[in-house]
Amino acid sequence: MYIATLLTNPAAPALDPALVEALRNAWGGGDIQWLAPDEAAEFPLSDIPGNRWDSWAELQQMGVDLIVQPAEGRRKKMLLADMDSTMIQQECIDELADEAGVGDRVKDITARAMNGELDFEGALIERVGLLKGLDEAVIGKVLAERITLMPGGRELLATMRAHGAYAALVSGGFTAFTARVAETLGFDENRANTLLAEDGKLTGDVLRPILGRQAKIEALEQITARLGIAEGDVIAVGDGANDLGMLGRAGTGVALHAKPSVAEKCDVRVNFGDLTALLYLQGYSRSEFVLP
Repeated sequence: MYIATLLTNPAAPALDPALVEALRNAWGGGDIQWLAPDEAAEFPLSDIPGNRWDSWAELQQMGVDLIVQPAEGRRKKMLLADMDSTMIQQECIDELADEAGVGDRVKDITARAMNGELDFEGALIERVGLLKGLDEAVIGKVLAERITLMPGGRELLATMRAHGAYAALVSGGFTAFTARVAETLGFDENRANTLLAEDGKLTGDVLRPILGRQAKIEALEQITARLGIAEGDVIAVGDGANDLGMLGRAGTGVALHAKPSVAEKCDVRVNFGDLTALLYLQGYSRSEFVLP
């Protein structure tokens, strides 16, 4: 059995019941269940429709996300999440670069790295090098003034943890940011790179080894082994090329507002929903959400 889930933007919910019913009828699906009025609905299927991606493309034009996944085991025991442009709405290194006066240059490198056009490790070293001499105190300023949480993150963490799930934040960014975001949202642990500083100034380098694509896969392997759960018990979420490894290995890998070159490699793509989409994908209705 499979489940088809349709989602739209919670900030402007406009999921037409007639649209959901038409797709269900065309695909010969079972009874429709509304997870949230005008926002999220699902129905069971006996098989994956051959025109799945054609239907997906049509629905994208209407501001609707469509996900088809196996029904069995979709409620997960662990969340593995990227941070930049996933749990928060910014790229931390870009915000630091703005403060250092090299914003445009760094943002271009970031975009190319996240799109898979550049080697992640080399791109990180190059970008961090441009921050050399920046006052370490600027990190606190950026956290306070520039960083905002991705909508739905608090509900995602609170609901999954209330149901016994473990939550890990694994970022190619920096510990100075992941520590704060993890504490704010309620992650059980966080992993990231460490910016090096001397005499209150950034040195323009990071502690080795650098946490990149492979380190995210290793986090998945290590944490699931420690918890005694399978990789299939994990829902992972990210947006960049360095997330593809963990997204491919997790039971459910969600490309959230991802770069096109990243999204096309993932079966689960969320372009209009926020982080609460990860709850709907697991079969939670909005009435079951735990508010922090």
